[in-house]
Amino acid sequence: MFGAPHPVIASPSRLLPLPRRPLDSVGASRQVRRWYENELGWPTVPGDPLRLVVGVRYDVLDVPAEAGHAALRRLAPGSPVALHGDRMLLLVAAGSAEELPGLLEWLDWGSLPLDLGAVGAGGLMEAPSPPVPREEGDTPLRDAPPSCRGRVGSQGAAVWLRPPEPGYEVEASLPTLSALGGDGNAPDLVRLVNAVATQCHRVRLRRAGAQPPALRAQGR
Repeated sequence: MFGAPHPVIASPSRLLPLPRRPLDSVGASRQVRRWYENELGWPTVPGDPLRLVVGVRYDVLDVPAEAGHAALRRLAPGSPVALHGDRMLLLVAAGSAEELPGLLEWLDWGSLPLDLGAVGAGGLMEAPSPPVPREEGDTPLRDAPPSCRGRVGSQGAAVWLRPPEPGYEVEASLPTLSALGGDGNAPDLVRLVNAVATQCHRVRLRRAGAQPPALRAQGR
């Protein structure tokens, strides 16, 4: 009586919704940038990954993590320290990077191949993710999903070992050359550099001793 029903073909737009832009990731990235710029007053540069401008509020000593751990006692409790892979980034007073070569010479470390570097004016540092609080509350990343906050534990990403504290001037806790012989609260940059150089040298000797004789001869 009635003919066979014609097949109904659904519109592709009804079956496959358009992909959504990952707003959570974008929002979390903006929150991290605001945390550095507004809470800490640290300048950043546009782009992803987020990078911090070095040489304005602080310089950075870049050392092997093994050597850096042994020198942490030379730092003030509030002095920020970051980890990036197998490297430790020690924040020091702005201008310290320019002083490092002469300081190493003065300390009789200048002629040795130390795995010790510095980043100063004009340099950049990958921004570690802000620390995630243990308790709920007002934080820059409280609404960020775990995938966005998870950079804290991802391989190769920079993380804070000793994070900076919002509301405090970071300069007061940074090692500075002007603290040499002074009675202020700022750590002494000279003692820090000497301690780090000593540990870098020990790490190098230990690694060289663990190599086969042929490789040891090549490294001389």
